[in-house]
Amino acid sequence: MLDSTTIEFIAQHRNDDVRTLALQGKRYPNVDIREAVVQIEGWQQAREKLPSWSAVEGIIYPPKISMEQCSSEQTAKYKSSIATGERFADLTGGFGIDFSYIAHGFKEAFYIERNARLCDIATANFSLLGLNHAKVINGNSEEQLERLPQLDWIFIDPARRDGDGRKVVALSDCEPNVVEMEEALLAKANRVMIKCSPMLDITQACRQLKSVASVHIIAVNNECKELLFTLQRDKSEKCQIHCIDIRKDGTHEFTFTQDEESRSASTFSTTVGEYIYEPNATIQKAGCHNTLSLRMGLKKLHPNSQLYTAGTYTPDFPGRTFKVVEVAGFSKTEIKRVQALQKANITVRNFPENVQQLRKRLRLADGGDHYIFATTLADGNKVLIVCKKEK
Repeated sequence: MLDSTTIEFIAQHRNDDVRTLALQGKRYPNVDIREAVVQIEGWQQAREKLPSWSAVEGIIYPPKISMEQCSSEQTAKYKSSIATGERFADLTGGFGIDFSYIAHGFKEAFYIERNARLCDIATANFSLLGLNHAKVINGNSEEQLERLPQLDWIFIDPARRDGDGRKVVALSDCEPNVVEMEEALLAKANRVMIKCSPMLDITQACRQLKSVASVHIIAVNNECKELLFTLQRDKSEKCQIHCIDIRKDGTHEFTFTQDEESRSASTFSTTVGEYIYEPNATIQKAGCHNTLSLRMGLKKLHPNSQLYTAGTYTPDFPGRTFKVVEVAGFSKTEIKRVQALQKANITVRNFPENVQQLRKRLRLADGGDHYIFATTLADGNKVLIVCKKEK
């Protein structure tokens, strides 16, 4: 797809600044500079997002928007741990990251994409990646669905932009509309995996989709990246919600059901114990605060603070743990003790001031080993909890 001169240019300049290269096209008349810039920029993004792919010589990268929208290697690997079987289809292939990882768990795999250029790229790349069982189909997902054989799994990642290019979140606003397709999808496959925006309301989506078997909230280093909904034909078990945080030290998981959360109750404390616990982003998104409190034996500081406390250390807590140094009020003496720190990391939870206002009031620079949680206790008292990070 690229001539030898352009390929050589890409290899020589892959670490260069792409904006500078784009302005120097006239210096290289025999090079397809526009395509070279796309490939160099794609490889530079892949180094961080797709390290395994970036290590394979000859991989062809798509335009920037497709690189930005594709899954990371970590989240694609997680999906591959969910779906295995004999036959699988990805109805919205895109750059093919999710397809390439999921396909390894199947004997037969169909990649469907309506963009012909992406199909050409996928065909070339899948050969380099050893996916010889991949069948690349250029076409509309809804039309091709009818032509596919019976499947074990379907994967679909609806486009989250409207006709004017504006971002959308609701399932019914995405393309294709999986709410309308649900019956047809489950008629073709035993199970379906839908990738969604991390901004999507989970409760609303579970109301719209009738066959949700599980929800997976996926974060990488405590940043929510995507939601996965799995649908199952004739499901009987209660929907499980998996809070997944993929970190450098491994994958941290907390699983519960919405029924369990509704039956659980948090306990509250008007005093701060020896440790403070801050749930990770997936727990915050899931809203499983009562279940977390009950299972971990932790007390919440306030119904709206989403901070927990205990007198003992809980090593498997899904989030950050802090050792309390002191709890300060807002008297002049207490404020002066906090100001003596000179710098600290400040978090505001259920507190009338934002971080900038509080930092100015306390005259503290950002950073250092100390962390301050400005929050409200169950009795209504406003406090500054000075801590050091334990985990």
